[in-house]
Amino acid sequence: MTTTKTRLAAIQLTSVAATAGNMRVARRLIESAAQQGAALAVLPENFAFMAASESARVAIAEPDGHGPIQDCLAATARDCGLWVVGGTIPITSDDPQRPFAACCVWDHEGRRVGRYDKIHLFDVRVPGSAEAYHESHRTMAGSTPLVIQAPFGNLGVAVCYDLRFPELFRSMLLEHEVNVIALPAAFTQRTGQAHWHTLLKARAIENLAYVVAAAQSGEHPGGRLTYGHSMVVGPWGEVLAEAADGAGVVTATMDVDYLQQLRVQFPALSHRRLQTPAMAS
Repeated sequence: MTTTKTRLAAIQLTSVAATAGNMRVARRLIESAAQQGAALAVLPENFAFMAASESARVAIAEPDGHGPIQDCLAATARDCGLWVVGGTIPITSDDPQRPFAACCVWDHEGRRVGRYDKIHLFDVRVPGSAEAYHESHRTMAGSTPLVIQAPFGNLGVAVCYDLRFPELFRSMLLEHEVNVIALPAAFTQRTGQAHWHTLLKARAIENLAYVVAAAQSGEHPGGRLTYGHSMVVGPWGEVLAEAADGAGVVTATMDVDYLQQLRVQFPALSHRRLQTPAMAS
């Protein structure tokens, strides 16, 4: 049975290269989210590890299903009694130098109920700056969207750069009528200032869905700067909660009755005339 009102939490971190320390902060903030009544907590991309060199991720990559990071999040979800979207974790692939950026989801009993491997990899030079990223050099791309049936509605998962590809989100809606989308991220400061709010609102509005965006914030090893502004966005594009700088947690309420009423009164989703091409397998 779907719960009509659910508290959603976006957790913001300033992760560094000390995995154990990052995990302690993440657990503390998940506990805080649970104390605020949240049924879902979303962690940011690379929440457990951000180092000066991307190649260092290989050293902490875990096999699918078990490892210090995965086991800790499973235990935290169980102990706190809420669903956890575990940011991204490097999970080994067939290429030992290119783990997946895997976003795993645990239910309130600590059972893993889904895994999404980031599809769109950040291979860009940021306009107007010297920043350049080649994520595909150290990360294996995924290929399959993920939507999970949860007590609070259908939950879609995407990661960071995925936000710029609306066809991914529309595929979630067409196939599973997604109600809430979790988006772990580590947007750069420059791209965040330019596009973060606009893109999150657009994905919420065009799909008439809630979006829970959990971001990295501040300065990380190597001088990388991330934008922060973790938030929960409603289906009408309203920002329901937004984080300040640094580590913290923000929460807001998802109302499924309001969502369904909005989709009936403003039936843009049924007015589509062009079909979204199928995602490549």
